Amino acid sequence: MTEIAVTGAAGRMGREVLAAAANREEIEVAFAVNRTSVDELISGVVVESSDNFAELLAEYEPNVVVDFTGPESARTYADACADVGVALVTGTTGFDDDGLDALETASESTAVLKASNFSRGVAALRLAVREATAALPDADIELTETHHNAKRDAPSGTAKTLLDDIEGVRDDLSDRVHGREGEAPRDDDEIGVHARRAGDIAGEHEVLLGGSNETLSLAHRAGDRSIFAEGALDAAEWLAGQEPGWYDFFEVIDDA
Repeated sequence: MTEIAVTGAAGRMGREVLAAAANREEIEVAFAVNRTSVDELISGVVVESSDNFAELLAEYEPNVVVDFTGPESARTYADACADVGVALVTGTTGFDDDGLDALETASESTAVLKASNFSRGVAALRLAVREATAALPDADIELTETHHNAKRDAPSGTAKTLLDDIEGVRDDLSDRVHGREGEAPRDDDEIGVHARRAGDIAGEHEVLLGGSNETLSLAHRAGDRSIFAEGALDAAEWLAGQEPGWYDFFEVIDDA
Protein backbone atom coordinates (compact mmCIF):
# COMPACT_ATOMS: atom_id res chain seq x y z
CA MET A 1 0.00 0.00 0.00
CA THR A 2 1.31 3.44 -0.98
CA GLU A 3 0.00 6.32 1.11
CA ILE A 4 -0.12 9.65 -0.68
CA ALA A 5 -0.92 13.25 0.13
CA VAL A 6 -2.48 15.41 -2.58
CA THR A 7 -1.94 19.16 -2.91
CA GLY A 8 -4.18 21.52 -4.84
CA ALA A 9 -7.02 19.11 -4.14
CA ALA A 10 -9.78 21.38 -5.47
CA GLY A 11 -7.98 22.18 -8.72
CA ARG A 12 -8.49 20.45 -12.04
CA MET A 13 -5.65 17.99 -11.57
CA GLY A 14 -6.05 17.63 -7.83
CA ARG A 15 -9.59 16.36 -8.34
CA GLU A 16 -8.41 14.00 -11.06
CA VAL A 17 -5.70 12.57 -8.81
CA LEU A 18 -8.16 12.00 -5.95
CA ALA A 19 -10.68 10.37 -8.28
CA ALA A 20 -8.03 8.08 -9.76
CA ALA A 21 -6.67 7.17 -6.33
CA ALA A 22 -10.17 6.21 -5.16
CA ASN A 23 -10.22 3.49 -7.83
CA ARG A 24 -6.83 2.00 -6.89
CA GLU A 25 -6.74 -0.59 -4.14
CA GLU A 26 -2.97 -0.23 -3.77
CA ILE A 27 -3.13 3.53 -3.05
CA GLU A 28 -4.56 5.26 0.00
CA VAL A 29 -4.95 9.02 0.40
CA ALA A 30 -3.51 10.01 3.77
CA PHE A 31 -4.69 13.61 3.44
CA ALA A 32 -5.35 16.34 0.89
CA VAL A 33 -4.80 20.09 1.07
CA ASN A 34 -5.91 23.15 -0.83
CA ARG A 35 -4.87 26.79 -0.64
CA THR A 36 -8.44 28.07 -0.40
CA SER A 37 -11.16 26.62 1.83
CA VAL A 38 -13.15 23.64 0.56
CA ASP A 39 -16.43 22.69 2.23
CA GLU A 40 -17.18 19.62 0.12
CA LEU A 41 -15.73 16.15 0.19
CA ILE A 42 -13.71 15.43 -2.93
CA SER A 43 -13.81 11.75 -3.89
CA GLY A 44 -14.65 10.99 -0.27
CA VAL A 45 -11.63 12.87 1.11
CA VAL A 46 -11.74 15.73 3.59
CA VAL A 47 -9.62 18.59 2.27
CA GLU A 48 -7.48 20.49 4.79
CA SER A 49 -5.92 23.95 4.56
CA SER A 50 -2.49 24.01 2.98
CA ASP A 51 -1.41 26.33 5.82
CA ASN A 52 -1.13 23.17 7.94
CA PHE A 53 0.80 21.17 5.33
CA ALA A 54 4.01 20.67 7.34
CA GLU A 55 2.06 19.60 10.43
CA LEU A 56 -0.05 17.17 8.39
CA LEU A 57 3.09 15.65 6.86
CA ALA A 58 4.49 15.02 10.32
CA GLU A 59 1.18 13.62 11.59
CA TYR A 60 0.23 11.28 8.74
CA GLU A 61 3.69 10.42 7.36
CA PRO A 62 2.61 9.64 3.77
CA ASN A 63 5.02 7.87 1.45
CA VAL A 64 4.65 10.39 -1.38
CA VAL A 65 3.15 13.82 -2.02
CA VAL A 66 1.50 14.28 -5.43
CA ASP A 67 1.52 17.92 -6.50
CA PHE A 68 -0.18 19.78 -9.34
CA THR A 69 -0.33 23.39 -8.17
CA GLY A 70 1.75 26.45 -9.03
CA PRO A 71 5.49 27.15 -8.97
CA GLU A 72 5.54 29.04 -5.66
CA SER A 73 3.33 26.63 -3.75
CA ALA A 74 5.10 23.60 -5.22
CA ARG A 75 8.40 25.03 -4.02
CA THR A 76 6.96 25.39 -0.51
CA TYR A 77 5.67 21.81 -0.57
CA ALA A 78 9.04 20.55 -1.80
CA ASP A 79 10.84 22.26 1.08
CA ALA A 80 8.45 20.68 3.58
CA CYS A 81 8.88 17.24 1.99
CA ALA A 82 12.65 17.58 2.17
CA ASP A 83 12.49 18.49 5.86
CA VAL A 84 10.79 15.19 6.78
CA GLY A 85 12.05 12.93 3.98
CA VAL A 86 8.73 12.43 2.16
CA ALA A 87 9.04 11.78 -1.57
CA LEU A 88 7.53 14.26 -4.02
CA VAL A 89 5.93 13.74 -7.43
CA THR A 90 5.16 17.04 -9.13
CA GLY A 91 3.56 17.84 -12.46
CA THR A 92 3.59 21.57 -11.77
CA THR A 93 4.98 23.66 -14.61
CA GLY A 94 6.09 27.27 -15.06
CA PHE A 95 9.11 27.15 -12.73
CA ASP A 96 11.80 29.78 -13.13
CA ASP A 97 15.47 28.89 -12.58
CA ASP A 98 15.26 29.59 -8.84
CA GLY A 99 12.25 27.31 -8.53
CA LEU A 100 13.99 24.47 -10.33
CA ASP A 101 17.07 24.98 -8.16
CA ALA A 102 14.86 24.68 -5.07
CA LEU A 103 13.43 21.37 -6.30
CA GLU A 104 16.91 20.05 -7.01
CA THR A 105 18.01 21.11 -3.53
CA ALA A 106 15.04 19.22 -2.08
CA SER A 107 16.12 16.14 -4.03
CA GLU A 108 19.31 16.04 -1.96
CA SER A 109 17.16 15.14 1.05
CA THR A 110 14.30 13.16 -0.49
CA ALA A 111 13.23 11.52 -3.74
CA VAL A 112 11.82 14.04 -6.24
CA LEU A 113 10.24 13.16 -9.57
CA LYS A 114 9.28 16.13 -11.74
CA ALA A 115 7.63 15.70 -15.12
CA SER A 116 6.00 18.24 -17.38
CA ASN A 117 3.62 15.50 -18.52
CA PHE A 118 2.64 12.12 -17.06
CA SER A 119 1.07 10.72 -20.22
CA ARG A 120 2.74 7.61 -21.61
CA GLY A 121 1.66 8.80 -25.06
CA VAL A 122 3.59 12.03 -24.60
CA ALA A 123 6.61 10.00 -23.48
CA ALA A 124 6.33 8.09 -26.77
CA LEU A 125 5.96 11.39 -28.64
CA ARG A 126 9.18 12.67 -27.08
CA LEU A 127 11.09 9.62 -28.28
CA ALA A 128 9.58 9.93 -31.77
CA VAL A 129 10.43 13.64 -31.96
CA ARG A 130 14.05 12.94 -31.06
CA GLU A 131 14.29 10.25 -33.74
CA ALA A 132 12.60 12.40 -36.38
CA THR A 133 14.74 15.42 -35.56
CA ALA A 134 17.89 13.33 -35.99
CA ALA A 135 16.63 11.75 -39.21
CA LEU A 136 15.72 15.12 -40.76
CA PRO A 137 18.69 17.33 -39.84
CA ASP A 138 17.80 20.10 -42.31
CA ALA A 139 14.08 20.35 -41.58
CA ASP A 140 12.37 23.52 -40.40
CA ILE A 141 10.63 22.78 -37.12
CA GLU A 142 7.49 24.35 -35.69
CA LEU A 143 5.76 23.42 -32.42
CA THR A 144 2.13 24.19 -31.61
CA GLU A 145 0.42 23.50 -28.28
CA THR A 146 -3.21 24.04 -27.27
CA HIS A 147 -4.71 24.05 -23.76
CA HIS A 148 -7.79 25.18 -21.86
CA ASN A 149 -8.46 28.88 -21.41
CA ALA A 150 -7.47 28.93 -17.72
CA LYS A 151 -3.92 27.62 -18.15
CA ARG A 152 -1.49 30.18 -16.77
CA ASP A 153 1.91 29.39 -18.28
CA ALA A 154 2.73 29.58 -21.96
CA PRO A 155 4.17 27.78 -23.71
CA SER A 156 3.22 24.68 -21.75
CA GLY A 157 5.73 22.70 -19.74
CA THR A 158 5.33 19.82 -22.16
CA ALA A 159 6.08 22.13 -25.08
CA LYS A 160 9.24 23.34 -23.36
CA THR A 161 10.30 19.75 -22.75
CA LEU A 162 9.78 18.92 -26.43
CA LEU A 163 11.81 21.99 -27.37
CA ASP A 164 14.61 20.84 -25.08
CA ASP A 165 14.47 17.41 -26.77
CA ILE A 166 14.74 19.01 -30.21
CA GLU A 167 17.59 21.30 -29.25
CA GLY A 168 19.38 18.37 -27.64
CA VAL A 169 19.53 16.73 -31.07
CA ARG A 170 19.91 19.85 -33.25
CA ASP A 171 22.55 22.13 -31.77
CA ASP A 172 22.08 24.47 -34.74
CA LEU A 173 18.64 25.46 -33.43
CA SER A 174 18.94 28.02 -30.65
CA ASP A 175 16.24 30.66 -31.23
CA ARG A 176 12.70 29.99 -30.01
CA VAL A 177 10.43 32.36 -31.93
CA HIS A 178 7.05 32.76 -30.27
CA GLY A 179 4.54 33.58 -32.97
CA ARG A 180 5.11 35.86 -35.92
CA GLU A 181 3.75 39.20 -37.01
CA GLY A 182 4.46 41.53 -39.92
CA GLU A 183 7.59 40.94 -41.97
CA ALA A 184 9.11 37.89 -40.30
CA PRO A 185 11.26 35.77 -42.58
CA ARG A 186 12.35 32.48 -41.05
CA ASP A 187 15.94 32.18 -39.82
CA ASP A 188 17.87 28.93 -40.10
CA ASP A 189 18.45 28.67 -36.35
CA GLU A 190 14.86 29.12 -35.17
CA ILE A 191 12.07 26.90 -33.91
CA GLY A 192 8.61 28.40 -34.24
CA VAL A 193 6.54 28.11 -31.07
CA HIS A 194 2.79 28.73 -30.97
CA ALA A 195 0.54 28.57 -27.89
CA ARG A 196 -3.25 28.52 -28.16
CA ARG A 197 -5.79 28.75 -25.33
CA ALA A 198 -9.44 27.82 -25.81
CA GLY A 199 -12.32 26.12 -24.05
CA ASP A 200 -11.58 23.13 -21.85
CA ILE A 201 -8.98 21.41 -24.05
CA ALA A 202 -6.94 19.00 -21.90
CA GLY A 203 -3.79 19.28 -24.01
CA GLU A 204 -2.60 19.02 -27.60
CA HIS A 205 0.97 19.12 -28.88
CA GLU A 206 2.17 18.94 -32.48
CA VAL A 207 5.69 19.08 -33.87
CA LEU A 208 5.89 19.86 -37.58
CA LEU A 209 9.09 19.11 -39.51
CA GLY A 210 9.20 20.61 -42.99
CA GLY A 211 11.77 19.85 -45.67
CA SER A 212 11.98 19.93 -49.44
CA ASN A 213 8.78 18.51 -50.90
CA GLU A 214 7.80 16.69 -47.71
CA THR A 215 6.51 17.37 -44.21
CA LEU A 216 6.24 15.18 -41.13
CA SER A 217 3.77 15.91 -38.34
CA LEU A 218 3.97 14.24 -34.92
CA ALA A 219 1.13 14.96 -32.52
CA HIS A 220 -0.47 13.91 -29.25
CA ARG A 221 -3.96 14.84 -28.10
CA ALA A 222 -5.17 14.15 -24.58
CA GLY A 223 -8.83 13.21 -24.50
CA ASP A 224 -9.14 13.51 -20.73
CA ARG A 225 -6.98 14.74 -17.83
CA SER A 226 -7.35 11.38 -16.12
CA ILE A 227 -4.39 10.06 -18.13
CA PHE A 228 -2.12 12.56 -16.36
CA ALA A 229 -3.49 11.58 -12.96
CA GLU A 230 -3.00 7.86 -13.65
CA GLY A 231 0.58 8.49 -14.74
CA ALA A 232 1.29 10.56 -11.64
CA LEU A 233 -0.02 7.75 -9.43
CA ASP A 234 2.14 5.26 -11.31
CA ALA A 235 5.07 7.55 -10.55
CA ALA A 236 4.07 7.82 -6.88
CA GLU A 237 3.96 4.05 -6.47
CA TRP A 238 7.35 3.72 -8.15
CA LEU A 239 8.94 6.55 -6.19
CA ALA A 240 7.87 5.33 -2.75
CA GLY A 241 10.92 3.98 -0.98
CA GLN A 242 13.45 5.32 -3.48
CA GLU A 243 16.63 6.94 -2.19
CA PRO A 244 16.93 10.75 -2.22
CA GLY A 245 17.63 12.00 -5.73
CA TRP A 246 16.22 13.45 -8.94
CA TYR A 247 14.09 11.05 -10.97
CA ASP A 248 12.45 11.01 -14.40
CA PHE A 249 9.13 9.62 -15.63
CA PHE A 250 10.99 7.53 -18.22
CA GLU A 251 12.41 5.54 -15.30
CA VAL A 252 8.86 4.68 -14.21
CA ILE A 253 7.95 3.56 -17.72
CA ASP A 254 11.13 1.54 -18.17
CA ASP A 255 10.43 -0.38 -14.95
CA ALA A 256 6.81 -1.16 -15.86
